[in-house]
Amino acid sequence: MKNIENKLIGIFCHIDDFNKVFINQLQTHQISDGTRKRIKPCSLNESEVMTIVIYFHLMRYRDFKHYYLFHVCKHMQSDFQGLVFYNRFVELMQKSLLPLAVYLKTRCLGKCTGISYVDSSHIKACHIKRAHSHKVLKGLATKGQCSIGWFFGLKLHFVINDKGYISQSLFEKLFIDGIHLITKLRKNMNRACELTEGKNSLMLISDKILLRKRALIESVCDELKNICQIEHTRHRSQEGFIINLLSGLIAYSYLPKKPSLNLEIIDQSMALSF
Repeated sequence: MKNIENKLIGIFCHIDDFNKVFINQLQTHQISDGTRKRIKPCSLNESEVMTIVIYFHLMRYRDFKHYYLFHVCKHMQSDFQGLVFYNRFVELMQKSLLPLAVYLKTRCLGKCTGISYVDSSHIKACHIKRAHSHKVLKGLATKGQCSIGWFFGLKLHFVINDKGYISQSLFEKLFIDGIHLITKLRKNMNRACELTEGKNSLMLISDKILLRKRALIESVCDELKNICQIEHTRHRSQEGFIINLLSGLIAYSYLPKKPSLNLEIIDQSMALSF
């Protein structure tokens, strides 16, 4: 319980330090339409709203409304003394979209280590049989196909630290730019086969070992979906969908343990292969 409270305090402190700079800069550079607007202070500030939204993804709740009503309002009143009704909180949450996006971009992205895995995963909007009647993400979600079949929704493309696969059309461009692309050969990658003169004949042993570890990014995707809850079909607005996705990605950065490569074992394997 103490570890959970420390994590909550840590998230709030990071976000509050960020907002002290960001909110001030945002208000300074906003363009006014010339009309005077009354700014009514709220009992919950921006940092508290963002913290509650992000913390949802770390508490393993499946439904945000249930989380807010039965966890935040009952067990976190001492942490957030200005709690509001759920409908009011949803209104405040809509205003956190831009700060969440900037916070994710500036504070949560890892540094490039020289080894990166690239992949994509589907984010379902609803069951494909109900695609014709779906309205929330209309114009944004489309039908697509992945390794497990057809779906209706969007695709999330992401890169994690610690060389993965990209389509063959980028192979030569990336090579010219000094990026070493490692990928399994496929039937539709004829040009790549010509360049490699056979199946993996020019691939370094170190590259083969790293390629075998590509399941790392699939483990990350699994944690994003099943722990951080970035995918569900209960959204009521497009803003809510984006906020859920951004806050889930931010929450992942606060997980105590993440999938990673043991580079020492890889180096030992490379040495034994020689």
